[in-house]
Amino acid sequence: MSSLSGKTIVVTGVGQGIGRDIVTALINLNVKVIGISRSSAPLNDLKTQLNSPNFTPIQLDLSDWNQTRDTLQSLDIRINGIVNNAGIAVIKPFEELTENDYDMTMDVNLKACFNVIQSLLPKLENGSAIVNLSSVASLKALADHTIYCMSKAGLDALTRNLALELAPRNIRVNSVNPTVILTRMGRENWSDPQKAGPLLSRIPLNRFGEVKEVVDPVIWLLSDESSYINGHCLPIEGGLMSA
Repeated sequence: MSSLSGKTIVVTGVGQGIGRDIVTALINLNVKVIGISRSSAPLNDLKTQLNSPNFTPIQLDLSDWNQTRDTLQSLDIRINGIVNNAGIAVIKPFEELTENDYDMTMDVNLKACFNVIQSLLPKLENGSAIVNLSSVASLKALADHTIYCMSKAGLDALTRNLALELAPRNIRVNSVNPTVILTRMGRENWSDPQKAGPLLSRIPLNRFGEVKEVVDPVIWLLSDESSYINGHCLPIEGGLMSA
C-alpha cells in the first residue's frame, strides 16, 4: 500500500491482539503511527519491539472523556487516519448484567470512539480515512453478548453517519466487523470444542479468523486503494451472515 507511506495514523488499543498487529503492519509500510493504550507496559514492549522512530506511544485511558480530549487536542500534528480498535467485552447472561457493565462497555466501545474522532477531527487532512473495529455482533444476536452487541451496533451507526457528514471534506469512514479472531485471547476463550462447535458449524469456511485477515482489510480501507468505499460495515466472518 504505497499510498500510505509517509502518512500519520492514530491507532487505539495497541497493547495487544489486533491493534498491535495493525501498528506493526503500518510501521512496515513506512507510516508514522501514534499508538494509544491504557497500560504502559504493553506500550513500552511494543516500542522496544518496533524500534522505530515512526512509532509514538501515548498512555491514555479512553474511558476518561476529559483527559482524552485534552491529550488528543493538544497534539501538534496533522493526521491522515484513525483506527478505533480499543474495545472490551463483558459476556454475561442479560439478567446478570450491572449498571457498571453497561457504562464501562459503552464508554470504551462507543463513547470513546465518538470522543477520539471528534477530538482529532480538526487535525484530519483532506482525503483521510477512519476505520472502526466493530464486530459481527452488531449484525447478529449472540447469547450473553447483549451489551457488547448494543455497543457495536451503535458503532456501526456512528460509522454510517460520519461517512455522510464527513464526505464533503473527503474523509471516508468505514468499519470492519469480524467474528471470532484467533488472537491470544481468542484462542484461549474459544479453545473448548463444546463452546466453539456450535458457532463453527454456522460458518461455511468452518474455522475462525486469523489476525492478518482483519489487519489487511483495515490497511486497505485506510489506503487510497479503497478511495470509493465509504460508510460500509464489512463482515469478516467466513460466510456466517450468509448461512
